[in-house]
Amino acid sequence: MIYLWFNMALFFELLATGGFVVYVVKQEKWVFRCSYWILVAGFICHTIFLGYRYYSLGTAPVLDLKSALGFFSWSIICVYLIFQIKFRLMVLGSFVAPLAAFLMIISSAMPWVEGPVKPVFKSLWLTVHVGTVFIGNGLFAIAFLAAIMYLIQEHQIKRKRLGSIYTRLPSLATLDSINYYSLIYGFPFLTLGMITGSIYAQYALGKYWQWDPKEVWSLVTWLFYGALLHERLVVGWRGRRAALMSIICFCILIFTFIGASFWLGGYHSFSSMGAR
Repeated sequence: MIYLWFNMALFFELLATGGFVVYVVKQEKWVFRCSYWILVAGFICHTIFLGYRYYSLGTAPVLDLKSALGFFSWSIICVYLIFQIKFRLMVLGSFVAPLAAFLMIISSAMPWVEGPVKPVFKSLWLTVHVGTVFIGNGLFAIAFLAAIMYLIQEHQIKRKRLGSIYTRLPSLATLDSINYYSLIYGFPFLTLGMITGSIYAQYALGKYWQWDPKEVWSLVTWLFYGALLHERLVVGWRGRRAALMSIICFCILIFTFIGASFWLGGYHSFSSMGAR
């Protein structure tokens, strides 16, 4: 029964993705509204599923790659729904939904990993650590998508191809603003996630810092995003430069999220969590 909610979430998110694609082509507001509420339905199903998993496991459901990808997808949609209230950019969903659905498709293709959860993972600090980090990742995903849209729109303007794509995308100033707000809110979440992660490491392992590969790459990610935030706030980076740096930072984040956890070993690896 619990996995039915996951399948329903996947179905609604795929359906919403198709609807958002149709909206980009047709530019009909009723198509956006239907797609938006379908995505909301998928988010609700996904939230119920994660709630069940948390209750059954006794900890945040991110101990294997399948669960982590699903949680990442949920966090991206969560942030998008909040941003939609503020910015009301209908076209943003046409980029967010496919990314979230893509992560869910990969997650759904992997087998479920069942088994007892190690007592060390049943910690409130781990839950807070995971929650803050993933919300930060969701915000950075929005910044990444806004950067992609910015570069596409800028390319259309420079080439003076002010056709259908140009009219469907927001202005460069609006896209830069989305990128800015995503960074402003995402960096504190990432910082809080690293702090709570250190506290959890002290609780679980007796040391705040272990020089684990995931810890090192998380620090690298934090430094890159910190540099981008500094350049935006102090130096005044805007537009293309900020967009390109957001894309680079997100690529580092993805490597940290998947590569460092899956290939580099250490206590953050999915195999050490009993995921393989």
